[in-house]
Amino acid sequence: MHVFATAGHVDHGKSALLRALTGMEPDRWAEERRRGMTLDLGFVWTRLPGAGETAFVDVPGHERLVANMLAGVGPVPAVLFVVAADQGWQPQSEEHLAVLDALGARHGLLAVSRCDLADPAAARKEALDRIAESSLGEVASVAVSPMSGEGLDELRGALVRTASALPAPDPEADVRLWIDRAFTVRGRGTVVTGTLGAGTLRVGDQLVGVDGRRPLRVRGLEALKEPRTEVPAVARVAVNVHGADAAALRRGDALLTPGRWLGADTVDVRLTGAPARDLPRHLTLHAGSAAVPVTVRPLGGDTARLRLATALPLRIGDRALLRDPGRHRVPAGVTVLDVRPPALARRGAAAQRARDLRAVAGAPDGAAELRRRGLVHRVELLAMGASPPSEPVAGEWLADPAHWSALRDRLRRAVEEHAVRHPLEPGLPLETARQTLDLPERRLVEALLAAGPGLRQRDGRVYGSRARPALPPEAESAVAAVRTDLARAPFRAPEADRLAGLGLTPRLLAAAAAAGSLLRIADGIVLLPGADAEAATILAGLPQPFSASEARRALDTTRRVAIPLLEHLDRRGWTVRVEGALRRCGAGPGGQVPGAVDSVDGGSDGASPGGGCR
Repeated sequence: MHVFATAGHVDHGKSALLRALTGMEPDRWAEERRRGMTLDLGFVWTRLPGAGETAFVDVPGHERLVANMLAGVGPVPAVLFVVAADQGWQPQSEEHLAVLDALGARHGLLAVSRCDLADPAAARKEALDRIAESSLGEVASVAVSPMSGEGLDELRGALVRTASALPAPDPEADVRLWIDRAFTVRGRGTVVTGTLGAGTLRVGDQLVGVDGRRPLRVRGLEALKEPRTEVPAVARVAVNVHGADAAALRRGDALLTPGRWLGADTVDVRLTGAPARDLPRHLTLHAGSAAVPVTVRPLGGDTARLRLATALPLRIGDRALLRDPGRHRVPAGVTVLDVRPPALARRGAAAQRARDLRAVAGAPDGAAELRRRGLVHRVELLAMGASPPSEPVAGEWLADPAHWSALRDRLRRAVEEHAVRHPLEPGLPLETARQTLDLPERRLVEALLAAGPGLRQRDGRVYGSRARPALPPEAESAVAAVRTDLARAPFRAPEADRLAGLGLTPRLLAAAAAAGSLLRIADGIVLLPGADAEAATILAGLPQPFSASEARRALDTTRRVAIPLLEHLDRRGWTVRVEGALRRCGAGPGGQVPGAVDSVDGGSDGASPGGGCR
């Protein structure tokens, strides 16, 4: 299907021309037919040989009804511009052309109507000259009379040629159906209509509104009054929707593919038609079929920040326009540059933002967006309209390579600075690292650690490239005394009063474990490094499975030590719980024999990296 919208001055014969082309009545309301003037949007269609089904959105031409005109023309890919031969170019011809130019319309043709009442040459020349200066450029033109039928065949041929030049829509694109009508049908509920510009609608689809909260199910579809199970773009479509929010749908709302659109209430834009500094502070933004009040903040040059009274599902590269409804004029066209712009908190931030936006082309570019943002969630980048340029670094997070490298350098410096400031706690906590780097999730810190050598994680802390942090001098003699005790009885961990008498506080014990001088298996319970591997070897000699009491006797220790030691061995995979309270030796990490003490770069609190009991 192809869809055209009309444009032109009031009473220039747009509706009459569509009646002659389609045999259908575009004026839906009795008041429109009584007054002979289109007041709201009308919808008619026909089949053109060589183009197939072709629909038309008939828009009002009166200056007080431009908002209605915009609701119809915004989502439509092509325009049929109508100028009357007996009246020529008029004020609303100019305003409608300004609307099309602001929206970046590039496909259309000119119909010079009522050619039976006057020579169309003058009106045609002026209209073509003015249209050529807009985004439409040079267009085909046809002189036509709806009353006599003169030129209708030529107009049909021109419509076919224009339709064949339209870019092919993407049937797999995310759906954004701007609603131009919403009404209730008895026995069916809410029905909305709109022009589907991309994607495909299917019966049974789940869609959402701009807030994305409550699903709306597609119960039925019609295109040109015919029931359909699916409708691909481009098409005029009526959608019977069911859901908690269905009855609240209105013109200007949109039906969206879930999870693929962002509701934007603040956007940075590039303006055409007027410098940002000359714009009124309060205007109306027209996008799709929506009309939303906005506050304009000039940034510098041709860029501005718009704050929307109501969020809209916008993407980078979307075209819209700003209008002053009180003065009936279109002061500026809009190209959306950023739907998630940074806050402007510091003095001079607006001017800097304007400089940054100079390099933004106004077309979706995933690599460029990633460079500007450094870090972005894949789903959010897609919702902005840009394709991810690379694979995620963690979860669904994408990172610009230069930014990722800089983050790793910052993390390395933060780890080193923490070790200097906190010699008794040399490892930087993961959460502190996340906050220091201003990262949204801790998994990104873990991905930075895995990205290269020099940094390692242990027990929720990040350590630098040194094999072991130094033990504070005041703790060296006390730790030496503990090591002497443990050399005589490897599994007789010193009691709390012995540790307190030596001045070994929990903080100093943690420092000794980080330095590799002791193995901390639980709070207040320390052994020599490698004692866990030695215990696993001893337990391998027991009949399997064995009880905690049997393990305690084999290790010549107390229950106070045996239970946390066995739990430590469980965590490392060197022992495995079986039936009841029994255990057996496990394969362990890597299936290796317990062996030498590892460094800070692997293992846990000086534990050995070896395998299970042997």
